[in-house]
Amino acid sequence: MAEGDAPIPEKQKQLKRKDFDRELERLQGELVVLQEYIKAEGLKVVVIFEGRDAAGKGGVIKRITERTSARSCAR
Repeated sequence: MAEGDAPIPEKQKQLKRKDFDRELERLQGELVVLQEYIKAEGLKVVVIFEGRDAAGKGGVIKRITERTSARSCAR
């Protein structure tokens, strides 16, 4: 482990699939509300993803942008 890396817990508690899907749906709704607020107020948002190679940045970006409206979100 490199200096500054956080230790990985031996066993992480996982959500049940039903609970995960419910939370994902709730968070997606929150993302839509945030997007509408930003659009209504004429605001702009910059998101910076920082991480090492193969850290999953591309997957995260894909997951976020697949749920946003292409009409109001530049990719």
